[in-house]
Amino acid sequence: MPKQIRVNAFVLQSPVHQTPGLWRHPEDRSVEYNQLEFWTNLARILERGLFDGVFIADSLGTNDVYGGSIEAALRRGIHVPKNDPLLSISAMAAVTKHLGFGITSNAIHEPPYAFARRMTTLDHLTQGRIGWNIVTGHSESGARATGAGLIPHDERYDIADEYLDLVYALWEGSWEDDAVLRDKARGIFVDPAKVHRVQRRGNRFVTDAVHLAEPSPQRTPVLYQAGASSRGRAFAARHAECIFVSGPTAQALAPLVADTRRRAAANGRDPAELLFFSMATTIVGRTEEEAQAKLTDYRRYIDIEGALVLFSGWTGIDFSRVALDEPVRHQPQSAGIHSALDVFTRTDPDRVWTLRQIAEHVAIGGRGPVFVGSPGQVADAIERWVEESGVDGLNLSYALLPGDYEDFGTLVVPELQRRGCFKPGYAPGTLREKLYGSGRARLPRTHPAAEVRRLLMPGLRELQPAP
Repeated sequence: MPKQIRVNAFVLQSPVHQTPGLWRHPEDRSVEYNQLEFWTNLARILERGLFDGVFIADSLGTNDVYGGSIEAALRRGIHVPKNDPLLSISAMAAVTKHLGFGITSNAIHEPPYAFARRMTTLDHLTQGRIGWNIVTGHSESGARATGAGLIPHDERYDIADEYLDLVYALWEGSWEDDAVLRDKARGIFVDPAKVHRVQRRGNRFVTDAVHLAEPSPQRTPVLYQAGASSRGRAFAARHAECIFVSGPTAQALAPLVADTRRRAAANGRDPAELLFFSMATTIVGRTEEEAQAKLTDYRRYIDIEGALVLFSGWTGIDFSRVALDEPVRHQPQSAGIHSALDVFTRTDPDRVWTLRQIAEHVAIGGRGPVFVGSPGQVADAIERWVEESGVDGLNLSYALLPGDYEDFGTLVVPELQRRGCFKPGYAPGTLREKLYGSGRARLPRTHPAAEVRRLLMPGLRELQPAP
């Protein structure tokens, strides 16, 4: 049976995400990012197209590396202005029944106790369709915005490990499954004996309280993570269920995917249960000629300076100081996302990229590939990419929003279904059950959250039976 390819939409609540300049296109609606109707309409489009979820990027930082200031980012609309995505999720969930929601939140900047309650609340209100993209921050601007200096790369993951252990305790160990009685006859809403205080005094986080919210359908949201450095892969191998990777070639991604799976197996987890989503963009027409005409049209609107603002922000390197036709070399001391530079300079040794080539690549779709052609040609490219890279699906970016997602759902999904590599419809249940199967609403015993359960409630029956 062919491998089932999974697809998320990859968006940001800002006028520009991965396609600087395309907001000026007459068919693009990205400038409506601050209107609720825009997001509810997008949710309906994605569910009609059978997308597994919408993966919403976010950060508290701004792209101020290029030119040493925020001026270019403001002028080009590159991730600023940018709204808080959590506030639109309830409305998007209200107009859908199956679409999942992957929300980005920073384990350095967000207080864990309040964050845990927000996620449980959203899991209740969406009936178990919430995921959390765990990030640790990479920008000096984000660190300054929250009143602290930028923490060294690997130390950020050490803090995130502590953060995860705390929120696991709140989500998994504070309330027993049958703690909430709702007994009107006796006037008892909760059995106090089945609610447990979480006491933690770590290097960074201190808590002494019960979780404020009763258990939600998933307890712990589906865990997404995007770190591709060696320390990031170790973190993903311990915690993550869905892992976001990005690179311009399948050859650049395959070693990262294989290494993370090996690390997960060493941690006692089933490596096949780690689902990898690769960033990609599709430009599809009913014929190859139509698709190529779209690409030619889109290229009229790309913003090279905007692309360099993005790339400088990702890498922590000011590319305003580099000539466009100069080859880009590896710089091991970069303070940004380590993999953002590596995928162009180290992991694909057969190609040397100039800065202009990187900017042109980044300008439509970011760091991932762009698949252009008829539905059959795009489906061929996706199948080949999945096979060669080892990923399980795509975090699908766009050139035009929401039109490219409508085209994908209308044209490409039926072709993938015909080949037997895309679901015919949504499975019932929570987001985790849609990804892993019926009866898998909660994390399995092999996940480190299960150890938190045992420590908090020794002798208690497992909250989640073994798969």
